[in-house]
Amino acid sequence: MEVRETVYFDKPGRKNTAAVAQAARARCQELGIKHVVLASSSGKTALAFHKALEGLNLGLVAVASHAGYRGGDKPSIETEQRRALEAKGITVLVCSHILSGVERSISSKFGGRSQVEIIAQTLKMFGTEGIKVAVEVAVMAADAGLLPTDREIIAVVRTTLRLEKFK
Repeated sequence: MEVRETVYFDKPGRKNTAAVAQAARARCQELGIKHVVLASSSGKTALAFHKALEGLNLGLVAVASHAGYRGGDKPSIETEQRRALEAKGITVLVCSHILSGVERSISSKFGGRSQVEIIAQTLKMFGTEGIKVAVEVAVMAADAGLLPTDREIIAVVRTTLRLEKFK
């Protein structure tokens, strides 16, 4: 039998970032994990993780929201911030969200649900949207060739408590 620690927070939010980064560091050291992927729309979370994971010699991939996610045509991460992250050795990925891209656009306009949206909703059933986004950023980074698919990784996302009704 193997016993592992799980950390729970009373409330979600940015205030937990440092503690999550330290927990990820401990798990990387414990299991020899060499790849961490995280959702980081502005780059702030990526910077916090870079600092916490210093000296571990691992790959850190920050997945930002796609262009237009917040309206307009710009990606969520500013160009200067992206350059600063990349200068520190953090790989930044900006691309369509794999579990809510074209299919959601079509179903929003014409109705119905696609198989990809059903997968996304199923993952959300395991808690908040965090499980879905963790899978999503890991697959996006792997599809871009930025993560191995034959080794364990750590995927980190900021979750917010959100209850949804399935339609």
